[in-house]
Amino acid sequence: MPLEHTSPLRHAPQTPRGAADPPGAGAPPAGPAPAPAAPAPAPAPVRMPGHRAADPPTLLTAHGCWYPSADPTGEHVAFICDRAGVPQLWSGPARGAEAHVLDADPDPVTEVSWSPDGRWIAYTSAPGGGEHTRVLVVRPDGTGRRVLAGAEPESSAHLGCWTHDGTALAVTVAQPSPAGSEHSGPGHLPPDTDADGASPAGNGPPGSEWPGRDGPATLLEKGAAQRVAPQNLAPSVGVASLPVGGGAPVADLGPARSGGLAAYLVDPDGAAAPALLFSEEGAASLRVCDTSADGRLALVRRGPRGRREALVLDTGTGRTTFALHVADGDPWIGRFSADARTLWLRSDAEREFAALLRVRLDEEGRPRGLSVAAEREESALDLLSVPDHGRWAVLAWNAHGATELESVGLAPGRTDGEIGPRNRPVLPHEVVTRIAPVERGGLFAALSGSRRRPGIWELDGGLVPARTGWSARDADAVPPGRPPVRPVPLRCEARDGLVLGGWYYRAPEQDPGRPAPCVIHLHGGPEEQERPVFSPLYHELLGRGLDVFAPDVRGSSGWGRSFVDADLGAGRFAAIDDVADCAAHVVSLGYADPLRLGVMGRSYGGYLTMASLVWHPALFRAGVAVCGMSDFATFFAGTEPWIAQSAAAKYGHPHHDRELLRALSPMSRIDQLRAPVLAVHGEHDTNVPPTESEQFVRAARDRGVPARQLTLRNEGHEFLRADNRRLYRRAAADWLEQFLGPTP
Repeated sequence: MPLEHTSPLRHAPQTPRGAADPPGAGAPPAGPAPAPAAPAPAPAPVRMPGHRAADPPTLLTAHGCWYPSADPTGEHVAFICDRAGVPQLWSGPARGAEAHVLDADPDPVTEVSWSPDGRWIAYTSAPGGGEHTRVLVVRPDGTGRRVLAGAEPESSAHLGCWTHDGTALAVTVAQPSPAGSEHSGPGHLPPDTDADGASPAGNGPPGSEWPGRDGPATLLEKGAAQRVAPQNLAPSVGVASLPVGGGAPVADLGPARSGGLAAYLVDPDGAAAPALLFSEEGAASLRVCDTSADGRLALVRRGPRGRREALVLDTGTGRTTFALHVADGDPWIGRFSADARTLWLRSDAEREFAALLRVRLDEEGRPRGLSVAAEREESALDLLSVPDHGRWAVLAWNAHGATELESVGLAPGRTDGEIGPRNRPVLPHEVVTRIAPVERGGLFAALSGSRRRPGIWELDGGLVPARTGWSARDADAVPPGRPPVRPVPLRCEARDGLVLGGWYYRAPEQDPGRPAPCVIHLHGGPEEQERPVFSPLYHELLGRGLDVFAPDVRGSSGWGRSFVDADLGAGRFAAIDDVADCAAHVVSLGYADPLRLGVMGRSYGGYLTMASLVWHPALFRAGVAVCGMSDFATFFAGTEPWIAQSAAAKYGHPHHDRELLRALSPMSRIDQLRAPVLAVHGEHDTNVPPTESEQFVRAARDRGVPARQLTLRNEGHEFLRADNRRLYRRAAADWLEQFLGPTP
C-alpha cells in the first residue's frame, strides 16, 4: 500500500507517495508492483535550552574554521570552529573580528546551513562524538534551539537542503535494524542476494563478475586491463544521445533485513508535520540536495560508493523522472535553475573525471537533453555551488590534489551548452574544502593549506580573497616554534605498471643526502585522496625526525574512475602491494632508510596498515593502525546497516564473496606478523567497531609480538576533540619513534 503522511508542508507533495520507482519507471509495470518498504519513522522535533553563551574561558590560538554558510545578505556567516577544543557552531560578521558560539554543547558539529529566509541556522552534531548524528536548528541570536531529527534513541539523521523560501528543511533519518535482527546475518545483508539485489556472482576470478560501472571505468589487474560491463545498474544517460521521455530506471538494491533511510521535509517552526519525500530499505546513502522553487521537483543523491545516482523526483507522485550516475566525494551534487528547466550536475557519468553537466528538463521534470557545460582534462570537478538565482556558479577543480577555483556565468538563455565568462582567482592556500556563494555576488570559501589550519576567506565580486577576521592568521594557525613543512609531489610506478601519486614531507634539519626513518601514511576511504593540507599528525612525526610519505594507492580518488576501480575484487591484493612499492620507491630515491620504515593509516588506511604488516612482514619495523578493519566477516557483522551496504559494493558481499574477503582479511595471515603494532580506536565507532582493533592486538600478543591499543573516550570513527587528537598523535609518534628512532 502507498506510504501515507499528514499535514504536508507548503512545498511538500500534496498526495500520498511511495518509495522510488522500480526499473522501468515511466512505463507500465511488467508485473505486480512490490509493496514499498516501511520508511524510517518521521522525526520528532525536540526543544532544547538556548546555548548562546559567553565564549569559553580557554580558547586555542591555533585553531581552524571551516564549513561556512552565509545569511541571505552575506553580512554574517555561520561556520564550524574548534577554537574551544571541539568543532562547534559559531557565527560572526563577514567583515568583523568578533565571532561567538551558538551552541556550546561539547557534541562535535559536522555540517551547517543557513536558511534562505535568514531565520534559522541548521546543523548536524554527533552526541558523545559517535557516529549517530542529529539535525538541529537555532536562531541566529542563539535562541530557539531544537532537535529536528535524530533525537530518538539509536536513530541517526543528517542535513539535506532547505526549500527555497526557507519554510522547510530536508533531513534524512536512518531506521535501526528491526528488533531481533541486528547482526543476524553477514553484514545485515540478505543471504540470497548480493549487494545489488542480483543473484550470486559466485567466486570465479575475483573481479570478473564485479558490480558494473558505466562508461570508461576499467578494472586494472596485474598485467591486464579488463573492461567492466555494466550490469545490475540503472543505465546511465549517454552524453551523446539522451533518451527522451519517461523516467530512468533506478538501481534495485534488493530486499534487505537492515533498516532503511528516509528523507522528510521538516518545518523548523513546528507548525506542520514532517512530510515524507523518499525512502529506501537497506539504503547505503540518501540526501536531498535541492528542490525546485515551486516544490514540484526534488534532486536526491542515493546509492553506495562508486555507484551514486542523482534522481529527480516528482514530489506530487513520488515517481522518478530522471536518473544519472554521479561522482563520489562531496554529497552536494547539483541544483535546479530558477525555473527548474535546467539541472546542473557534478557527474562522472561515462567519463573518467567529473565534469559540470547541463540537463534540460521539460515541465514534468523529464530529460530533454544533456550536454557537458565545463570539463578539464585530467582534472575532476570537486565542488559545485550555484546560488538560488542560477545566473552563475562556482567550480572547484582538483588538479592532482590542489584546487583551482573559477566562477562561471551559466548563460541560461543559451541552448548550445556553453557557459559564460570565467573568473579564476589566485588562492592563498592550496585546497578549497567548501564554497558558500552569496546572492549579491561573491562567496565565502573554506581554504586549507600545507602551512596552516583551515580558515575562511571572502571572495568579492572580483574574486579577490580576503581572510575573515575570526579565522586565525597564518602565523597563528600552527603552534609557534617550528614552521610546517611544505610537501613535494612524487609519482612512482607499481609493480604492474600503474602510476601512483603522493606527497613527501622531509623532516626539518634532515641531512638532504642521508636516508632518514620514514613513515608511509595511508589515507582512508579508500576513495579519499591525499591532499597538501596541514596535518598536525605529520607535524608531530616530522618534529621527531621522521619523514612522511603519503601516497595515493589504487582505489584513491583524484586520478580518474579507472584508478578508483582498480582495487575492486582481487585488485585489493595489488593495493596492498602498492604500499610496499611506495616504500621501495622512496628508498630508491635515497630519501628513506630501508631499515627504518614504518606504516600507519586510519579507517581503510588502518586496514591497509594491518594488511601491509602481514603481507610484507620483513619490510616495516612498526605500524600504527587507526580504526581499521582486521577481519571482513566481523566487520560486516558489526558495522551499521548502511555502511554494510556501501562496503559490499566496494569490498565484496560477505556471503557470496566470503572466500575472497577471508583471503583479504589481515586476521587470516596474523601468523606472519612480525612488527610491533599500536591500534587506536574511538570507543563509539560504529562504522568500524573497536573489536576490529581488539582482536588484532589480542592475536598479536598471543604470538609474542609487541602490541597495544589506545581507546579514545567520547570519539567515534573520526577524532574530533582537541585533547584526544593530541593524545592520539603523541602516542602514535612515541610508538614509531621508539621502533624507528631519529637519525643518529
